[in-house]
Amino acid sequence: MKTNAVRILESLGVPHALRHDEVDEADLSAEAVARKVGLPESQVFKTLVCRGDRHGPCFAVVPAGAELDLKALARLSGDRKCDTVPLKEVTPLTGYVRGGVTVFSAKKPFPAFVDDSMFGFPEVAVSAGARDTQVVLAPGDDVHAVKAKTGMLSRPKAG
Repeated sequence: MKTNAVRILESLGVPHALRHDEVDEADLSAEAVARKVGLPESQVFKTLVCRGDRHGPCFAVVPAGAELDLKALARLSGDRKCDTVPLKEVTPLTGYVRGGVTVFSAKKPFPAFVDDSMFGFPEVAVSAGARDTQVVLAPGDDVHAVKAKTGMLSRPKAG
């Protein structure tokens, strides 16, 4: 299945591969996706939908095994405060469902912010816009394709 994200990558000439996994509605976590596609959690990036108090909705892309540092996102985005949007707002804002959110071809081109740990790997996986498909590509290609700003956005998960 070719998603809009894949079509965009192809139109940009970005080399990529697809990895498919079985969807488990009981566990849509990025950690579970990493296990299923055979990559370390640090190499699989989840896309979170957030909202800043000054600039509105944005995407934050962080490693599967980490949590988003909302204060760091606020600094990077130029907001005083950021928070994740409630789950019920994700689909209306992006056109995607939980577990399939991607910056590529979202309903509106919200700003994207990517954790700079992405550059520690030759390739990373991000959602292809469907719960069962990941795009594997070079980190620089991802950041360039989505016109993201990078910085330290994640921290180890608590406890």
